[in-house]
Amino acid sequence: MPTEKVSFMGGAGHMLSAKIDSPEGDVKSWVLFAHGFSIGKDLKPIRTISKTLVDEGYGMLRFDFTGLGESEGDFSETNFSTNVADLLACADYLKEHKKAPCVLIGHSFGGTAALKAADEIPGCKAVATIGSPCDTTHIVHQFADQLEEIEVEGKAQVMLAGRPFIIREQFLDDVNNHDIAAEIADLDSALMILHSPQDMVVGIDNASHIYSKARHPKSFVSLDGADHLLLKNPADAEYVARVLAAWASRYV
Repeated sequence: MPTEKVSFMGGAGHMLSAKIDSPEGDVKSWVLFAHGFSIGKDLKPIRTISKTLVDEGYGMLRFDFTGLGESEGDFSETNFSTNVADLLACADYLKEHKKAPCVLIGHSFGGTAALKAADEIPGCKAVATIGSPCDTTHIVHQFADQLEEIEVEGKAQVMLAGRPFIIREQFLDDVNNHDIAAEIADLDSALMILHSPQDMVVGIDNASHIYSKARHPKSFVSLDGADHLLLKNPADAEYVARVLAAWASRYV
């Protein structure tokens, strides 16, 4: 799987680090992948999904949001709006250097951002979410016990995915300023929702909510037995990619 490391300006004004994975032959379509909250583009399941999609003839761009992984910027200054802006910057980069992405995939909070960004990406025909929250405020439960400290002090150090991060009050203000239900209802792209009934981070009721708000064509696939990060069983990420490849082929 040929991989090209690239960097470009993100929506928040910082350089983003990205990797472009391409098949050996012709590219069936380009896919843009948005990772989950506080994670990064190089998580093993994301690499697995990318490789499997590339084996199916798709090209993929995966990137680190501002302040995470190899991207520049201060994570504490980011929020949902900057994530969406980064996604749009990635789509613009693909359009300029390869071809506009036809498929948008997001894991967890990245999937919520994908639902918001999709209609602003010309040529996007299919959107897939993997274990994604149905609204932006859901993410707050990960540090609910420190909300008072954030509101009083203006910031707090919280543990996310086993690592310390600074969350500022501006993040809380921003997540309360988005109506994702309306974005889902207005979505012009085909939608695929993948979610595990055993997801202990983002409950399965989020998938039900997204599905109920979306228009057809929409599909739901149960990732029975999978954990939120798709780390427990490597076959889960491969399954997700194979399903996505078959589903997306109707729209590319």
